Amino acid sequence: MSKQPVEQFLDSSRLKQAYINGEWIALSGNAPFDVINPATEEPAATIHLGNRDDLNKAVAAAKAAFPIWANTPVETRLAALDKIIELIEARTELLANLMSLEMGATLAYARGTQVPLAAAHIRVARENLAKYEFTEMRGTTAVTREPIGVAGLITPWNWPLYQVTAKVGPALAVGCSIILKPSELSPLSALAFAQIIHDAGVPAGVFNLVNGNGIDVGEPMASHPDIDMISFTGSTRAGVLVAQAAAPTVKRVGQELGGKSPNILLPDADFASAVGPGVQAGMRNNGQSCSAPTRMLVPRERLAEVEKLAAESAESIVIGLADNELATHGPVANKPQFERVQTMIQRGIDEGARCVTGGTGRPEGFDRGYYVRPTVFSDVTPDMDIAQEEIFGPVLCLIPYDSVEHAIQIANDTVYGLAAHVQSTDLDAARKVARQIRCGQVLINYPTWDPQAPFGGFKQSGSGREYGIEGLEEYLEIKAIVGFETQA
Repeated sequence: MSKQPVEQFLDSSRLKQAYINGEWIALSGNAPFDVINPATEEPAATIHLGNRDDLNKAVAAAKAAFPIWANTPVETRLAALDKIIELIEARTELLANLMSLEMGATLAYARGTQVPLAAAHIRVARENLAKYEFTEMRGTTAVTREPIGVAGLITPWNWPLYQVTAKVGPALAVGCSIILKPSELSPLSALAFAQIIHDAGVPAGVFNLVNGNGIDVGEPMASHPDIDMISFTGSTRAGVLVAQAAAPTVKRVGQELGGKSPNILLPDADFASAVGPGVQAGMRNNGQSCSAPTRMLVPRERLAEVEKLAAESAESIVIGLADNELATHGPVANKPQFERVQTMIQRGIDEGARCVTGGTGRPEGFDRGYYVRPTVFSDVTPDMDIAQEEIFGPVLCLIPYDSVEHAIQIANDTVYGLAAHVQSTDLDAARKVARQIRCGQVLINYPTWDPQAPFGGFKQSGSGREYGIEGLEEYLEIKAIVGFETQA
């Protein structure tokens, strides 16, 4: 019997290689590293991790390829992006299976959300490139935007393909060359994406991938003098280290970091239809999203009503194995995250918050795997750790407020400022509140995801923007050519 595509992929030598200068090559580092399936706690695959020597090879290849790719016609880059989109869609099943193995997404969620949203980032980059004006005239001065150069991309484990394409799409579109370091905890879909880049005919050296950890590859990427910018998505703690490493070379650093996003239910909101979607949004991808609205702010007099609705929604979540078509949620992605979530749930109990549903330990019926009970806390005060720290799991805090002004104060009372939600039947009221929340993106009444909406943070949630035109321009430098035209 012939092997299925995922089996063929896991048996292939590329898991132990880097993709550099258009070829799969052996890593100098060659350190084996098990990728753990969070549903079984057993290895799903073994990859090899690279080191500084591997990174240097990738940087040399990207540096040599940059001037050629930067000067290719827009039509050539558009055609490459079209082919990448086609191949992502054609290989949905392989990519979905790999993400299920590496970070625990159910197959249904990986097929229906993780892969399509990843393809959407490439599609948006293609659409924006097709209409982008790289030169504008200001009198006799030409203001041009040119690719910044070699881009180092460091991506996280929670949305392993989605975050890759959010960076690779615009970088490729404008003419940058790339070195990608995916998270070593969930690298499989990124390796499959590298093969897609190869099969799409992207020229050698334009895209390179080196697996590795933060010490041996991530830090040298940030400090490398021949890398012109770093785009990093991950924790605020790690983001600070990346910025410090990058500082001596004065390169651009774009960072999408942590969040503790509020969801304000204004007094006039339709609570019966607003609470449930808010719970599901906070627990989407098992709460492993930096923008997850994990603080639900509600009028104090409506708290009991919200508790009941929130518990019902959390208890409707079906936890199961990847191939269970009825399952909405699998395990959290890795052991450190499982332990972190368990610690924070216990801390919430110790702090005096009231556990409405969920709690510590695995859900009933699971004695292995990094499965977490969807948990709702009430009577949470803004100073509690569970209201201030990013838990990154399916844990929701219900925080009562006494006035709209009080709600806005609570919403802004964290070190983060990534995203927020506002629910109201009065659109003008929602808009007024949205303008007062210090964060990079506000969503009113659970709108459809918009990949053209710029995304990024205020405060310790990062700097720079991804998605949309703003995400494209992160990879561009501005040049003014004064006297470009003769004065009349």
